[in-house]
Amino acid sequence: MLSSHYYEGKIEAGCDEAGRGCLAGSVYAAAVILPEDYQNDLLNDSKQLTEKRRYELREIIQRDAVAWAVGIVTPEEIDKINILNASILAMHRALDQLQVRPEAVIIDGNRFKPYKDPADGKPLPHTTIVKGDGKYLSIAAASILAKTYRDDYMNDLAKEYPQYDWLSNKGYPTKKHRDAIRQYGITPYHRKSYNLLGDGQLSLDFGE
Repeated sequence: MLSSHYYEGKIEAGCDEAGRGCLAGSVYAAAVILPEDYQNDLLNDSKQLTEKRRYELREIIQRDAVAWAVGIVTPEEIDKINILNASILAMHRALDQLQVRPEAVIIDGNRFKPYKDPADGKPLPHTTIVKGDGKYLSIAAASILAKTYRDDYMNDLAKEYPQYDWLSNKGYPTKKHRDAIRQYGITPYHRKSYNLLGDGQLSLDFGE
């Protein structure tokens, strides 16, 4: 069973991101504040859930959460600041949008930059937790929101660029995705700072 909170007696937001390893598309992050002593035995790391269950849980999370929000960082921004900074920025953007101000933040992974409360500019206490989406309910909830909203976005892009198989791969580096890049070149949504062909070459001589 996942734990409800890390910090005792504080309004705590859990954060996670989706799309970090993708070759195309924005990176998404979510921040979720759940009620104190909240329990939901179905909540888990989004990667452990079926697509159908993720979307079912998204509705439950949005209904039950004290507050939730999604932050987005574009491929252009990723290329400028790198994916680690972009992932953290997406989490900060999600935190900025919460209708209830958190007093502490827990984050999936092992890297984060202090988040400053917009009201007073003071950094909130934060803790990074490796595999936190399988340990804490709010991080698991954030992983589900980030994943499903990013999947919706990639499904929309797939209508515009069907040849890259984004309906199936969601922008991740599958063989079919890389073969399409070789054949058709890149789109405005590809991350140019990535090794798009998987051959160690970071620069691509493709027109757009």
